[in-house]
Amino acid sequence: MALLKGLKIVDLTSVVFGPYATQILSDLGAEVIKVEAPGGDMFRSSARAAVTPGMSPGFMAINRGKTSVELDLKTSPDLAVMQGLLREADVFVLNVRGKGAERLGLDYASVAKLNPGIIYAHCVGFGQDGPYADLQAYDDVIQAASGTSSIPSRVDGNPRARYIPSLIADKVAGLHAVYAVLAAVIHRMRTGRGQHIEIPMLEAFSSFMLLEHLDGLTFDPPVGDACYQRQIEPARQPFPTKDGYISIVAYTDSTWPKLFSILGCADLLGREEFSTPKLRARNVGALYQAIADHSPAFDSQTLLAACHAAQIPAQIARDISDILDDPHLKQTGFFRRRTHPSEGDYYEMQPPVKFGDADTTPDRMPPRIGEHSEEVRGRFTSRMP
Repeated sequence: MALLKGLKIVDLTSVVFGPYATQILSDLGAEVIKVEAPGGDMFRSSARAAVTPGMSPGFMAINRGKTSVELDLKTSPDLAVMQGLLREADVFVLNVRGKGAERLGLDYASVAKLNPGIIYAHCVGFGQDGPYADLQAYDDVIQAASGTSSIPSRVDGNPRARYIPSLIADKVAGLHAVYAVLAAVIHRMRTGRGQHIEIPMLEAFSSFMLLEHLDGLTFDPPVGDACYQRQIEPARQPFPTKDGYISIVAYTDSTWPKLFSILGCADLLGREEFSTPKLRARNVGALYQAIADHSPAFDSQTLLAACHAAQIPAQIARDISDILDDPHLKQTGFFRRRTHPSEGDYYEMQPPVKFGDADTTPDRMPPRIGEHSEEVRGRFTSRMP
């Protein structure tokens, strides 16, 4: 039996933050009705849309399992359909900014009048009690505001602020939204009460990044600068080999003798600056550089096999274009080849968490724009006077 079977979610979100959260909830068995404005979720648009316009790779990746209804909430008939959905829902997830939700009559106070027990999960850019409350937020903006765009310069000395090339803030915030909704569901089971939840992207992502990178600023007065030193050490990068690059992690001090023995330079540890665990920790950058100086004598597979035999964490630095060929992901069934009714064959990533007493294998595929509009409208227009 699906873990969240019977849980009804109305999803008024777009792009990545909200849709990523609601897809995870859908994979867990919840019924998710995705309400899209005319023209659909803007993340549907891409030069890489396969066959049907509005079915981009990004949209396909985070919208499976959902029912799509296209509603113009600025019109009375469609707003009435939305209100009907909310009366029957357990959870309402939205990323409309606060003032916009108020104009539509979809703020928490208004929705709670329709359905007092509803869980109202508001995905926002910034906490609504701060000066940024009404500002727009996208992943790039949050990476900048959180200080994340300054971290690469701590590694390579290039002073230019740069983004991590991933929608990492959106995705991290989406995971926070999932656990928040699940916690509120459990709370309602115990108390019978719904509630308003605010999931702000800046706060969620700052919490995620500053876990290690607040570092010396944790204490007052500070005991050092921001950033976890190990993460910004310039030489801590994949190491070159004859035919590519390899990641080797010497996380514990006992790893160094084994690793330098493999590399044929065990005598390096006899140098004074590497003679004790404390000195090795202090001079770890030089140790990383020593690995980089000696690793090019090996091909990647030979060095990988030697590291694994010595119980040293290591993996070849794979080109992302080759990820579909990874033998581990193949054997675990992470990529599932499916045939979409309009888009043809495609690869679908499976939920990464496995449950011993529930099946989370995705069933329904990503919907076309308004694919279920007629069905959903019919449930409510027939009841209208």
